[in-house]
Amino acid sequence: MTNMTIRYKDLNKIEFWTATFLYGFAILLLLNNANDRVSWHILNRFDHAKVKFSFLSSFFLPELFRYSMLYFSFLLLNFCVIPAILKKTDLALNAILMIALFLFTSLTTGVSYTYSRAFVFTRFDTLDEAYSHLFFRAFTYSAWMILIICLYVGLKRIILYFLENKDNEEISRYQMKLDLALGLAFWFAGLLLWIAASAPIEVIICWTLIIISATGLIVHSIHELIPEIKREGGKFKRFFWRICFLSLLICLPMGLIAALLSNQSELGFIVCLFHMPTQLVVSTTIAWYIYKKRNENTAEIRSLKKELGKSDASLSFLKSQINPHFLFNALNTLYGTALQEKAEKTGEGIQKLGDMMRFMLQENIQDKISLTRDIDYLNNYIDLQKLRTSSSSQITIQAQIDEQLNTLQISPMLLIPFVENAFKHGISLQNPSHIKMTLQTQGNTLYFDVHNSIHHKADNDPEKLKSGIGLLNVKQRLALLYPNKHELIIRESAKEFFIHLTLQLD
Repeated sequence: MTNMTIRYKDLNKIEFWTATFLYGFAILLLLNNANDRVSWHILNRFDHAKVKFSFLSSFFLPELFRYSMLYFSFLLLNFCVIPAILKKTDLALNAILMIALFLFTSLTTGVSYTYSRAFVFTRFDTLDEAYSHLFFRAFTYSAWMILIICLYVGLKRIILYFLENKDNEEISRYQMKLDLALGLAFWFAGLLLWIAASAPIEVIICWTLIIISATGLIVHSIHELIPEIKREGGKFKRFFWRICFLSLLICLPMGLIAALLSNQSELGFIVCLFHMPTQLVVSTTIAWYIYKKRNENTAEIRSLKKELGKSDASLSFLKSQINPHFLFNALNTLYGTALQEKAEKTGEGIQKLGDMMRFMLQENIQDKISLTRDIDYLNNYIDLQKLRTSSSSQITIQAQIDEQLNTLQISPMLLIPFVENAFKHGISLQNPSHIKMTLQTQGNTLYFDVHNSIHHKADNDPEKLKSGIGLLNVKQRLALLYPNKHELIIRESAKEFFIHLTLQLD
């Protein structure tokens, strides 16, 4: 069971008990504060319309029904229908369930309105007009209820998705997506408050358009606009005028959308009237403040992370790569070769092993080394492994590594983990195995491919639980040392493993 599965189950428990508590608390308030609510919100309307009022049928039961429908609809949609639709399982059945829920809540809510809003009948000339009005409001209420629950589930899934994939994305891209999700969550929380306060649809439209545009401007400012202005030497004044221009640019489309949604042309003017001060005062201040806070001591923090990442990766490599098991294999191979071939290859093997040890003790501690030296280490490692596996005719090892005559620099030990991983999991002395490696450079770009077969280690193999520096560690080093300057593609099937690395070097 994965951590994310556990997180989903824990969240589901929290949601269930929170919804149940709120449902019970709402019923308790309905019982305790019934008289006050009736006197202020219901009774006067019945008296004014000269319609007989019954506390049980005109107030308590309709309100209890409304709370119950909201509670059970939330449980059904949040835990059953919407997750199944997102997973694309039984789509037809769950779509039918959602439609049936909408129709059921709409019709039963319409019936309850005929009791709780009986005073409305006096406003219409015929009963058909009154019923049409009440049932239209009931269908609208049900549609909003289902839409809001769907939005809640969608926002929850988005935020959990970001948390789940945090380590697989660049920090800036992850933060941008999280900022957007938080902005949408703020809009959603406000939407719930407006609906709870029975706000007119015009207010909800204004809130939605202004908050969504503010969220977009703030996120764009933090991640694109302000960094660009800072690079050009600009200050807050320049940022303010840019926001002013962008706000004016989206003002007209917002006004048109508001007018079309409400069928009221004056609402477009009202939206623009609130939109401009909100963006110029609130959005600019929030965006500038957040950017400033996030970038305080950024250079120092980045430098510390970089040094920590290099030190941790180097230590992990030394602990796992040069382990007694590897040295034992290498020395046994050299010893066997010396006996069989009268020491013809022993000197060469010992020299390669010595070069590797010298590289790790001297050059591996540097920030950058010559690409040529890093490839020399790579070739020595491959040659030693070829020597170890030369007795098996079922093993094919191909290494096409171009000779480097350039002055390119690279962080040490970035390439070897992929090769070490290929030999560790791709070679079996009992089964056919293959490894193919290619390395070439074009300009400042390095292209590195490793393709190998897969053989699972036996339970008693001392290297089963050892994976060298590990692919995760390599990903972390690449993210720290070469942000936005690399592309790593990893593909795996049941029998083969493939990596492709593109790296922009200095």
